[in-house]
Amino acid sequence: MLRVAVVGSGPSGVYTAQALLNQSLVPEVRVHVLDRLPTPYGLVRYGVAPDHEKIKSLQNSLRAVLEDERVTFVGHVQIGGADGVPPARLAELYHAVVYCVGAAADRPLAVPGEELPGSCSATRFVSWYSAHPDSAPDDFALRARSAVVIGVGNVAVDVARILARGADELRATDVPRAALGALAGSRVREVHIVGRRGPSQARFTTKELRELGALPGARIVVDPAELARDPAYAAPDGLPLPAVVRRNLEVLRGWAVRGEPAPSGPVYGPSGAAHDPSEAGYGPSGAAHDPSETVYGPSGAAYDGVRRIRLRFFLRPVELLERGGRVAGVRFARTVPDGAGGVRDTGTYEDIEAQLVLRAVGYRGVELPGLPFDPVRGTVPHAAGRVLRDGVPSPGEYVAGWIKRGPTGVIGSNRSCAKETVASLIEDAPLLARRPAADDPLAVLRAWGQRPVEWDGWLSIERAEQALGRSLGRGPVKIPDWSGLLAAARGEEH
Repeated sequence: MLRVAVVGSGPSGVYTAQALLNQSLVPEVRVHVLDRLPTPYGLVRYGVAPDHEKIKSLQNSLRAVLEDERVTFVGHVQIGGADGVPPARLAELYHAVVYCVGAAADRPLAVPGEELPGSCSATRFVSWYSAHPDSAPDDFALRARSAVVIGVGNVAVDVARILARGADELRATDVPRAALGALAGSRVREVHIVGRRGPSQARFTTKELRELGALPGARIVVDPAELARDPAYAAPDGLPLPAVVRRNLEVLRGWAVRGEPAPSGPVYGPSGAAHDPSEAGYGPSGAAHDPSETVYGPSGAAYDGVRRIRLRFFLRPVELLERGGRVAGVRFARTVPDGAGGVRDTGTYEDIEAQLVLRAVGYRGVELPGLPFDPVRGTVPHAAGRVLRDGVPSPGEYVAGWIKRGPTGVIGSNRSCAKETVASLIEDAPLLARRPAADDPLAVLRAWGQRPVEWDGWLSIERAEQALGRSLGRGPVKIPDWSGLLAAARGEEH
């Protein structure tokens, strides 16, 4: 029998377990899927937006793998770190260990003012409305009237959509009580999605983009002049473009044609002198304002009950601006295409008012103590999934998912990635089977101070979340804190 531990119960981990079950060269395999959290499914539970029910339903196929009699879910087990099991000791319990720990960190902007209150990563915002137990309670400055989301990928679109969506529309989802209450009281009236390059280089999918235009009570504003700066935007139909780029440009063109003027903050020339300044009360350089005022936008028109989502392009963040100890806006450098696929600064700048700034410019892998790590790529060095130590494959150690290849691809990309790693593992199986392995790894983990939550404990959490939802007149509602999850796993009330 080949005993394998898979560290991580998100898609890459479960697809790795599935590939191990489906291979036929080693007839008897037992898989323990370990996770730091007491809940399975990883980013499908804690990263997919709550209003994306179809994607979240992927949990059903992941569940089928975890319920296979040859698989054991082992939650609430820490690998690495001061309180965790070192990888070297974990290797003593199994013939092989596959690390599928994802990319948990976000990429910083590396600009002045990034650490101001009111500025944070989109990752943290997603964790908050997804009830991740590591997420600290925070209202995310939802008393703000203007928010800027920096980035033009699907994560940026997700967080903008949640900010612009009414709380009543989210009541049918599993958003936790505190987050739903904060979103119900949100004063955000404008959401800017801003990218440093053009629309043809944006990374969102057409489906995500179109969803913005379908939001009740929201209006999309696109500046035709910004679209026109992109050479692909005005390109003839015969120009070869990826299908998703062509579809995205068609959607944006439609919004630009039907749209309204796109207000901006003050614009600065190379000397730093302002011209065409914003009216008082708007923009970081203007007078202070109270977010509860009815004045809306630089035109001074009263808020009409419609949230604006403004898609902006060719703006590179250079500084987060401060007022009263908090973020008050973002200063952007205007960019233009450089003719080589990148952009260059023009020497002019624009300020956009914002009391909430969310950066969504990519994820990054985090080093797991005890495993080799490439700090430049943010991945574990490997050869076809085999972990490399000093350039040499380390017997019994493997990687799959984002920690293997970096944060690229969609959820389905993890399936082929996992298959490649499992193919390497099965090829090594004759040697791996000669390694010692524990007959009862869970007993050893408990002896080492871990308190595993197995599948029955997860089912208890599910029942508790269903009961919580019924008490609120909703469907299942996520339990957002460690103590509540662990109490529910034990069948206790919290």
